[in-house]
Amino acid sequence: MKLCRVIGPVVATAKHKTYLGRKLLAVQPLDEKGAAIGSSFLAVDDVQAGPGDVVLVMQEGNGVRQLLKQKDLPIRSLIVGIVDRVVVSA
Repeated sequence: MKLCRVIGPVVATAKHKTYLGRKLLAVQPLDEKGAAIGSSFLAVDDVQAGPGDVVLVMQEGNGVRQLLKQKDLPIRSLIVGIVDRVVVSA
């Protein structure tokens, strides 16, 4: 799982049939303090997240297939939760 911030929506008129009816979002990975790290990537939204939300992203194809209950699924990154807060102990 990765902690990320939603940058915004991605709109595609031509896409794989699996993506029909699914919201695609650009997300930026974050460290435990909320600072951006690494490169942004695309994730399918499964929790109604929106721009600015901090989210949990599953980036494991088999886990995504199990959650969406589809055997052959070309989705690798799935937003599975919206984070209310992060508490880091010293």
